[in-house]
Amino acid sequence: MATEDEHPSQPDIAAMLTDQTSACKAARDAIAAGGEVVVWDREVPQWMVAGIASTRLRWSLKRGLTTLGLDETVEILARHRDEQLRTGIIDAADRSWFFTLYFDATGTEVLACSGVKRSPRPSTKDSFEP
Repeated sequence: MATEDEHPSQPDIAAMLTDQTSACKAARDAIAAGGEVVVWDREVPQWMVAGIASTRLRWSLKRGLTTLGLDETVEILARHRDEQLRTGIIDAADRSWFFTLYFDATGTEVLACSGVKRSPRPSTKDSFEP
């Protein structure tokens, strides 16, 4: 029989999302509505996740995508230079939003959260006529 020490419980991600960025409330709502949460148990260097967040911000602005907290996230990650971080995602149940979570190296503190609204994919019926 397994004990609690052998299988630690998942942290309450919704409770960890306070007011780090403007995306936190929407991310909590996505979890409450049945969104899928995945947190990776691997540390990655700050420069890597900061670079990805910066690229995502530029890409989203260029394409006119709706974002939440992405600019704030880029600023927050810049303050954690030379640290190891962990990441996670929240995929809204209706797949309308995708949130990225950034944790400290232990995975016990959410440093930032950003969200990108998914744009509807064009219908293939509309784009192809025989």
